[in-house]
Amino acid sequence: MDRKQKWSLWALSSVPLVMTLGNSMLIPVLPLIEKKLKITDFQVSLIITIYSIVAILLIPVAGYLSDKWGRKKVIIPSLLIAGIGGAFTGWVSWKFETPFMWILIGRVIQGVGSAGAMPVVIPCVGDMFEDEKQVSTGLGLVETSNTLGKVLSPILGSLLASFVWFLPFWFIPVLCIISIILIIFFVKPPKQKQEAPPLKIFLQNVKSILCEKGRWLFPIFLLGGIVMFILFGVLFYLSSILEKKYHLDGVWKGVVLAIPLASLSLTSYLTGKKIGNNKTIMKWCICIGFFLLGITLIIPIFFKNIYIIIVCLVFSGLGIGVSLPSLDALITEGIQKEQRGSITSLYSSMRFVGVAAGPPVFALLMKGPDNYIFLLSIFLAIGGAILAFFFIKPKTDEKSGVENKEA
Repeated sequence: MDRKQKWSLWALSSVPLVMTLGNSMLIPVLPLIEKKLKITDFQVSLIITIYSIVAILLIPVAGYLSDKWGRKKVIIPSLLIAGIGGAFTGWVSWKFETPFMWILIGRVIQGVGSAGAMPVVIPCVGDMFEDEKQVSTGLGLVETSNTLGKVLSPILGSLLASFVWFLPFWFIPVLCIISIILIIFFVKPPKQKQEAPPLKIFLQNVKSILCEKGRWLFPIFLLGGIVMFILFGVLFYLSSILEKKYHLDGVWKGVVLAIPLASLSLTSYLTGKKIGNNKTIMKWCICIGFFLLGITLIIPIFFKNIYIIIVCLVFSGLGIGVSLPSLDALITEGIQKEQRGSITSLYSSMRFVGVAAGPPVFALLMKGPDNYIFLLSIFLAIGGAILAFFFIKPKTDEKSGVENKEA
């Protein structure tokens, strides 16, 4: 990896950092927004969900356009739209007495921008390198940047909201501008060798890929959705109980939320560096990561002490951190560059499904005993480990002698 590629990779890594901060930064602030706007748990969870729903619908479109026009030409306008959405949300929160519906509109605009930002970064990293080991390392850095955003977001969100509750919304356009500047000056993706096919032929190609490789692609799509569902659901739950049950708010609540996310971030970085192009190791990382996520969430069912819950979530973060870079690498390295943006966008859409569904589902479950939350998470995590074990089957390519993940 030469110096220019390293700078490009670091600049690209700013995109998931910005997009994650723009969403996760609001999680510790949701109870405060709920009080200020006098809305319910479920309504406030929609601030996260509506953003993700819009992204889910538009990510495949962004993936196709990135294959057709180029990654950079999609990422930069998307960041600009996301910044406009953040500024609009901050402005209506400042100027309107009852801004809830206007905030949702602003989050819709932000979701439009996010659809063409983070999801397009993954195939862009795949385009930059020919060597699969470098792709895995690059994706590990991108996933680390994503999780680093999750680590910083509760602290930064809580800190900004301690001054004015809607200040986190205003911070989003600032972050987007910084990322745009980095992308313009440092990212030099390789030129496409051939023009993307017309939409009709493109859809036929995607259908052909899904039919041919669906046996391992669909499980990876599902696993990406499961892991984000559990992560964002648990973060929403933890943010709520820290404030309502343990009376911990402000920056200190952000620090506590950042502890399990720090373990996730560090593990993502180390996993991305170590897995290389060994798809058997990737499979076992996914299996072990999901299994670890599941078994560590059994303990809070029997012990309700907040310190024990935090320790369990630290180990759960290890499980997620091992799984995510492996899922990213498997799906990126298994698709040709011409269709990579479109197929990885479907994977990103499923991850956003998890982000969208987690907070509202957990908000509804919080009306009953806490055990419901943990039982659902355990069931999904263990089910994910079983799914990965039986349906992700790397094998050796007879011609090259290297591993191939197609079953």
